[in-house]
Amino acid sequence: MAKKSSIEKNKRRIALVKRYAAKREALLAIANNEELPIEERFEARLKLAELPRNANPTRVRNRCEVTGRPRAYYRKLRLSRIALRELGSQGQIPGLVKSSW
Repeated sequence: MAKKSSIEKNKRRIALVKRYAAKREALLAIANNEELPIEERFEARLKLAELPRNANPTRVRNRCEVTGRPRAYYRKLRLSRIALRELGSQGQIPGLVKSSW
């Protein structure tokens, strides 16, 4: 199980990303538009830099829904490999059978 503080920190980051998503997208569109004057694009980059760092989607870490583990994460199931194996062995994931021989 991951530290509670790490899990909560990641949740705060997710909330920040959602809050600033529209503003960030608009500023990026201006900054990347080649048809606009360079001064306008530069201003957009400066405003983008003023946004909180944790508002950037790349700072969000994929974590297991059950354990909070950040590594060996399966995106489709939103679980780590360890949680997937345990739940599969218990028969709680439909269509998944843990092999044994």
